[in-house]
Order: sequence, then structure tokens, then C-alpha cells
Amino acid sequence: MTTPANTGEEPARRVPEHIHRRRWAILTVLMFSVLVVVLDNSILNVAMKTIASPEPTGLGATQSELEWAINSYTLVFAGLLFTAGLLGDRVGRKKVLIGGMVVFGLGSVLAAFSGSPTELIVFRAVMGLGAAFVMPATLAILVNVFERDEQAKAIGIWVAAVGLAIAIGPITGGLLLEHFWWGSVFFVNVPVVLVAVVAMAILVPDSRDPAPGRLDPVGVTLSVIGLVLVVYGIIEGGQLADFTDPEVLATIGAGLLVLTGFVFHQKRSDHPSIDVGYFRNPAFSAAIAAIALVFFALLGVTFFMIFYTQSVRGYSALQSGLLLLPVAAAQLIFAPRARLVVDRFGARAACTAGMLMVAATFFGFLTLDRDSPIWVLEVLFFIQGCGMAHIMPPVTVAVMQALPRDKAGSGSALNNTFRQVGGAMGVAVLGSVLSTAYRGGIDDELARTPGLSDAQRHTAGESVEATLTVAERMGPAGRRLAASAEDAFIHAMHITSIGAGAVALVGALVVGCFLPGREATAGPAPAGTRPGPREAAGKARR
Repeated sequence: MTTPANTGEEPARRVPEHIHRRRWAILTVLMFSVLVVVLDNSILNVAMKTIASPEPTGLGATQSELEWAINSYTLVFAGLLFTAGLLGDRVGRKKVLIGGMVVFGLGSVLAAFSGSPTELIVFRAVMGLGAAFVMPATLAILVNVFERDEQAKAIGIWVAAVGLAIAIGPITGGLLLEHFWWGSVFFVNVPVVLVAVVAMAILVPDSRDPAPGRLDPVGVTLSVIGLVLVVYGIIEGGQLADFTDPEVLATIGAGLLVLTGFVFHQKRSDHPSIDVGYFRNPAFSAAIAAIALVFFALLGVTFFMIFYTQSVRGYSALQSGLLLLPVAAAQLIFAPRARLVVDRFGARAACTAGMLMVAATFFGFLTLDRDSPIWVLEVLFFIQGCGMAHIMPPVTVAVMQALPRDKAGSGSALNNTFRQVGGAMGVAVLGSVLSTAYRGGIDDELARTPGLSDAQRHTAGESVEATLTVAERMGPAGRRLAASAEDAFIHAMHITSIGAGAVALVGALVVGCFLPGREATAGPAPAGTRPGPREAAGKARR
């Protein structure tokens, strides 16, 4: 890798010296903000069973209410990410970051003391509002406090923090639920937010686009409406387990139509929110697509693995969380070092290999059954984490370095928007596949089970947890139904894993075809001198 150090040239540093000296302390603070936002969503997955319990243990939430406790957060978060990134570029990323953390902390307090499922859903939406302003700001600030030659390393550490949060969320949730009330999974955010806000006020410098141009209210409005409609349609399709439902198709279609209008408006506007010309750069578009595809597959699978470990294998919430540690360990080990692999082999080879590793783990889930040695699952999780660690840092670097530093908020927003929409689609689509396959496998056994009304059979067929609850109430007579439920879930899990593996293979094809190889990534241009997408496209044609 060619750097100024080995060419005898000294780079013109764009980061002020006093900020450069404390860059690693700033990164640590940013990691805490990412940790608490991502960790909260993975904690909730563990707490769902407790929240569904009758009062005073839980809130007595129905399956639909539980889904909306997750989805209200996702809907607001995904819908406002792009707008939050633009706002950070315009008014200052530090202000937006601290404001987002305060709103997130307030929403956490309110959610912890919710008196009903409806209140929990509303306050989770408030948390999503805060999180939408936190995530783009962290990555945008990172790009503005690190020089270009250190950005890959810093982004690798940032990605590792995201992976760590996904893995330790269930562990933290399990520990809290063993000793405190269900609301503790939200209240635990408060001390972290307080410490992080104080540290941000002291350490984190403010930055913004020095020439943001005029406001683009039409573009912002179209982006919010379009994203909300698309995400809502995806969520609704997942809940109905039917993406051909007219209401679902109409909602998603309307969202896509609005987003098409957004793109058309951006191309014609003399002050666009985002220059859509960046998508003409194949490497930029491939990186964005890779982010969406890998989170589509990953979050869809993570969703059902919790049910496999708890409902089928009988592990507690805490034990299920501990089983995810290999994912976190692999990302902590390899994500900060992914840049070394990219330097040697190129982004294309590193990301393609990572995607193939992730696909292999999904297909590896086909070997799991009710009695599989648990070390098999642990090995698969470690390989999955290793694959992720070699995907996310290079593609995130590709997205962030394709845009000028002044537009870092927009780049971070695009990165997080596609990740969130991809993840929401993964949970909805793969969850729908799982639900449909499970119901198809258990319906005959439910029909043969005596003493159940049609309404009870319908409810019991919604999920493995619902079937096992009915079987438990039947006493010894329910053992056969419980065994059939576990077998049906394993079969449905295998079908869903095949779908996730296929999506990961598509991701491998995308990055293998369009990400730059070793020659293109060996010598990055100094910060501030690289060509834009239109100039790069012109050079490529010449």
C-alpha cells in the first residue's frame, strides 16, 4: 500500500492537530453511543417472552403487540436516518449526536416504566427517533477526526463495536431478567447515555458541511414518506406472512413510487439532498447493496436462532445470549484487522470470501437438529462472525470514502439506511418463510390433537412457542405435540437457512463483480484530492 510515509511526501493534514491527538478517545466515546443503540434492539429479543407474560411479571403483550414493540423502533429509525444525516451535515454532527442520545435516553426511561403494551410501542418509537440521529452522526464524526490512511482501521473498530453489541445484547438482557423486572432491559441504557453525553460534550469536536447550500424540503419529505411506506409494507407483509396481500403490495409500491420521485427530484434539483450520481460508481453501489444483502440474511437468521436455542434446545435467555459470544469474539478479533487483508488481496477478494463464509454458515445450519452437539453451532457462529468482519469494514470504507468529508453525514445515513431496510426486510421475509413452513409442518398434528377448538389450533400454529405453550397446558398428553412442534420448527429453520444462504451467495456475486480489486485499492488518493463519481466514471471510459 503506497502511503506518504514511503514516498517521502508529507500529507497535508486536514484534521487539526489538537483533534488528531485525541482521535482514539473520540472513537471510544462514539463506540459507546453505537453500543447502546444497537445493543438495545438485541436485548429486546430476549425479553419478548417475559413481556408477553401476564402482569405483574410482564405486560401481557400479544404476539402482534410484541412485533410492533420491535417494529415501531425500526419504522421510525429507518424512516428518519437519511434526514438525520442531512441535518448533521447542516447544523453540526456533535449537536445532532448529543440531541439523539438525550432523546434515546428519555425514550428508554419511558419504555422501562410502560404501563401497557401500547405505551411500550409508542416509547420504543421515541427511542427509534433518538437512534436515527445517533447512528449517522457517529460514522460521520469518525471520518472527520481520522485521516484517510487511518479511516479503514477506525471503521473496522466501529464495525466490531456494532457486532459486539448484537452479541452481548442477549447476554445483558438475560442477566437483567434473572435479577430485575422486564423494564430493566431499557433502563440499563440510562447510565450509559449519561456518561456518553458528558464525554461527548468534552471530547467530540463539532463538524458540518461548510457549504450545505439551500434546504431541500421536497427531497427530505419524499425520502421520509418513501422510506416509511416501504418499511411499513415490509413489516406488514412479514406479520401477515403474505407479501402478495393487496394492502402490502400497495404500500410497498407507493413507497417505491415516492422514492422514484425522490431520485427524479434529486437529479433535476440544483441543490439536491444527495448527489445520485454517486450511484453510477459501481464500487459505491456494490458496497451499498452488500450492506443490505448481508443484513437481510443475518438479521433474518438471528431472529429464529433465539427460538432454536430457547424453545427447541431449552436454554435460558442468559445461556442463549452466551451462545452468541463466538460471533462477537470473531468480529472483535478480525474486524479491526480487515484492512490488512484488503491491503494484501483487495476489497473484492476480502468481501467475496467473507460473503461465502457467511453463506457457508447458513447452509451449515442444515446440520442442526434437536440433539446436535452445541459446539457445532458455536463453530458456525464463529465462522459467521469472521465472515462479517471481512465484509462490513471494507464496504463501509468504500461508501464513506466515495463521498467528500463535508458530506460524511449523508454517506453515513445511506450506509445505515440500507443496512436497516435490509435487516427489516430479512426479519419480515425470512420470518414469513419460517412462519409459513412451520404452520405447514404442524397443521396436521394440530388437527389430530383432541380437545382443541379451531381457534386454539389457529393460535397454536402461529409459532413454535405458541404450540409448546398449548402442549404444556395439556400435561403428559401434550408430549407428542411438543415433539412434533420441535421437528416442524427444525424443518422450517432449514428451509429459511437455505433462503438466507442464497441471499448471501447473491451478495458474493455482487461484490465479486463490482468491488475494486487489489490494484484499485492499493494506493488511495490523499484526502480531499480524489475524483468524484462523475470524474471517475469519465476516466474509466477513457
